[in-house]
Amino acid sequence: MNQAANANLFSRLFDDLDDPNRLAIETVDGRHISYGDLVARAGQMANVLVSRGVKTGDRVAAQTEKSVSGLVLYLATVRAGAIYLPLNTAYTLNELDYFITDAEPSLVVCDPSKAEGIATIAAKVGAKVETLGPDGKGSLTDAADQASTAFATVMRGNDDLAAILYTSGTTGRSKGAMLSHDNLASNSRSLVGYWRFTTKDILIHALPIYHTHGLFVASNVTLFARASMIFLPKFDPDLVIRLMGRATVLMGVPTFYTRLLQNPALSKETTSHMRLFISGSAPLLADTHREWAARTGHAVLERYGMTETNMNTSNPYDGERVPGAVGHPLPGVSVRVTDPETGKEIARDSIGMIEVRGPNVFKGYWRMPEKTKSEFRDDGFFITGDLGKIDDKGYVHILGRGKDLVISGGFNVYPKEIESEIDAMPGVLESAVIGVPHADFGEGVTAVVVCHPDAGVSETSILKGLDGRLAKFKMPKRVFIVDELPRNTMGKVQKNVLRDMYEDIYARR
Repeated sequence: MNQAANANLFSRLFDDLDDPNRLAIETVDGRHISYGDLVARAGQMANVLVSRGVKTGDRVAAQTEKSVSGLVLYLATVRAGAIYLPLNTAYTLNELDYFITDAEPSLVVCDPSKAEGIATIAAKVGAKVETLGPDGKGSLTDAADQASTAFATVMRGNDDLAAILYTSGTTGRSKGAMLSHDNLASNSRSLVGYWRFTTKDILIHALPIYHTHGLFVASNVTLFARASMIFLPKFDPDLVIRLMGRATVLMGVPTFYTRLLQNPALSKETTSHMRLFISGSAPLLADTHREWAARTGHAVLERYGMTETNMNTSNPYDGERVPGAVGHPLPGVSVRVTDPETGKEIARDSIGMIEVRGPNVFKGYWRMPEKTKSEFRDDGFFITGDLGKIDDKGYVHILGRGKDLVISGGFNVYPKEIESEIDAMPGVLESAVIGVPHADFGEGVTAVVVCHPDAGVSETSILKGLDGRLAKFKMPKRVFIVDELPRNTMGKVQKNVLRDMYEDIYARR
């Protein structure tokens, strides 16, 4: 069955396998899994899924710790024509109740320690439960070990769903983004070319696989390139630096890079074998970008993606990787900036709403037709909810979420502009600017700042440093010095949490 006859992502990944013995995955405990092994294991697990009643178009939900078996479950699910639903390992039973009852999977795979609680939820939608532990063992793999490796990959079309990923749900209820086989395949293939992946590449895979970054970017790109990956259960700075001596690529979130910079072993020598460092999922501070380049001689390549769209833009492989920018639109992807009120495209260097269109853009939100319709323009552009601009060189800059826009005294205040000024001050590590209720101004501009220990930074010193650099309506009404900013599991600052923490500060004064 060739690719033209079957658009199933699994077929696209493995049908033209020229060397089944080529190494696909290496684990920290020394196991080596070839491409042929992956196909065989996916066949065994797909047979188990079908035997458990999973049919074409069914959802298979998975809340499991990272393991090779967890990756095989994803591959087996799409191979069987079902829809993969990865769930953050931090979700509580209360949160899982919403996702499972909303998606109505026919099978839920979970850690053995959570099986009892999840079984109660799964019973509400008539779903079966299988287990898969952090060691990659459980009832699912026990059954797979006894199953045949032969499995006829189920025919799927370009627009048939391969996965549903729920958005983080920082405001309102989480939405299930529906991603098709072609959404995932086209984006991965584009990235293979853009980032110059070859069979010689070895990726240090230290990301979780319940998220777009670790699952659809890191894993799919590696497999499409017929490269290999060193599969780490979690990020370990010391181990990552040791592995750089024989790896070629690291994909990470900004936290990876800040923690690696704290390691004295990081140097031009220890990174000399590496060809590419990629950062995403949250903004990389320009200072981190510059410090990394000074320490290692490598410029981090920052890119921009979303749960709903996979990757949209990337800094160039050849050419300037601009600190604070997320590069140019990927081949086949269109990006524009519009007036949030009118939807009309605006001039270069003007701040507005980022909109994207391309084969990477999702099919809509699960069982939310009205919400889906409201998020798309008539010409097919998806309204991302991100504020940004495109500069005169065509580089895209993300300046924050639309919901993070502060309207103070009737004026629009873009947090990123103020954060950039504060972050550049001596002694400041990072900052987050939010708007909170204010009787006189509607919203009061408020800065929350993390500083170097003993740096002597204070609210007064920051306000003095900003004086004359910002218009008066942009100046923070208050500055709070804290030890750290709240983040989600992918390293994004949770401004909604900060808004809740400081919502009544002006009422108290």
